[in-house]
Amino acid sequence: MARATSNFTCQSCGAVHRKWSGKCDGCGEWNSIVEESGEINVPKGVTKAGGKAVAFTSLDGAPDERSRRMTGMAELDRVCGGGMVPGSALLVGGDPGIGKSTLLLQAAAMLAKSGASVAYISGEEAVDQIRLRAARLGLADAPVDLASATNVRDILAALDTAGGADVAIIDSIQTMYADNLDSAPGTVAQVRTCAQELIRVAKRRGVTMILVGHVTKEGAIAGPRVLEHMVDAVLYFEGERANQYRLLRAVKNRFGATDEIGVFEMTDAGLAEVENPSELFIAGHSDTTSGSAVFAGIEGTRPLLVEIQALVAPTALGTPRRAVVGWDSSRLAMIIAVLQTRCGMNLGSHDVYLNVAGGLRVGEPAADLAVAAALVSAHLEQPLPPRTVVFGEIGLGGEVRGVGQADARMREAEKLGFERAWTPPLGTGRKQSGKKAQTSLNVGEIAKLRDLFDRFDATPQRGNLATV
Repeated sequence: MARATSNFTCQSCGAVHRKWSGKCDGCGEWNSIVEESGEINVPKGVTKAGGKAVAFTSLDGAPDERSRRMTGMAELDRVCGGGMVPGSALLVGGDPGIGKSTLLLQAAAMLAKSGASVAYISGEEAVDQIRLRAARLGLADAPVDLASATNVRDILAALDTAGGADVAIIDSIQTMYADNLDSAPGTVAQVRTCAQELIRVAKRRGVTMILVGHVTKEGAIAGPRVLEHMVDAVLYFEGERANQYRLLRAVKNRFGATDEIGVFEMTDAGLAEVENPSELFIAGHSDTTSGSAVFAGIEGTRPLLVEIQALVAPTALGTPRRAVVGWDSSRLAMIIAVLQTRCGMNLGSHDVYLNVAGGLRVGEPAADLAVAAALVSAHLEQPLPPRTVVFGEIGLGGEVRGVGQADARMREAEKLGFERAWTPPLGTGRKQSGKKAQTSLNVGEIAKLRDLFDRFDATPQRGNLATV
């Protein structure tokens, strides 16, 4: 029997509490718990009465091979895993003003020009505002169906029809509301219900559903965490508004690789694709500057070169400062500890600043050796040899461990004119153990972190290297 009750729900993680409190016990967020009241049904249990038996099948059946829809934007198709799958749901998140609507409007225009039926539904802008942006981007002639609506019941009536849209873009899911709920748009109940209904229609009608999501101040998509579990792919559009470059990153993808990235440049005519991101991220790199090392990394399926910069400066403070941009600060602390303990390089009286140039965030352990090389170069005030790339993982014992896809890393460096590479022993971390990489680079294998100092003019002596 229905009874009136009140729920106190966290708007950050969706946890339900019996009473209000200032801090959520689930996610630790402050002032995120609000009261959601209304008639709710409390079932005592679910039985099989009235249910329809589920039909089972075997694993050896032929899969349903659905052709992907290519957007015409190679970077977006790469991040999606080779195009958009019919009947899938994608969640695109990013900071306000970063360019989410611009990206999706350009993709919608290209899809519509290729023959797909595209519906762009905005809950934040009027139709005239979308037309103004399309005219500024030169997309006014694209046959995209525009609408401004927030009621999910009305949107479902338009999409859940035979011969409806092939691709539907909802901008944004936080502005949608279901009229059978008393809570305000953007609350946990509204976001969860609206997303569930839209995804249900997408699966039944074969519509590619793209949901735009706002992010919190910490950078996570706002709303219940279950929203990311409901969709097939989660894409983050990242970048600094003061910088013209943007990164589209896949953190979840049921139809492709995760951690794939697409690189765009924001121009007056909209977002332009960057065909060779490695040239972008190492632009301005100088071979004569100490504290700079070029790291050959892998982002998803793409090899990528990025410059890692380090600065070591004496400090008069009791506790030296460790500032990191674009890398894991705890991993930097580990590298510094290994350099001090295993190699005798004392940085206890020095401030250390580390930066990944270009705004990219690197999460690979393979960047350890490049970070160590940049730190040693900055501390000794000696630049690395010209046109050198570095990659390798460092263990706590000071050993340099092998990493995967060494061939792809060195081929990318060779393509951009690099001449030498500092790598771990290439017989480790590879499928074909003991087989040398097919490359024209001058490969210098480093088995121990202490061997890194042999590449410079100074040899470390325990305890006195800090005075070099």
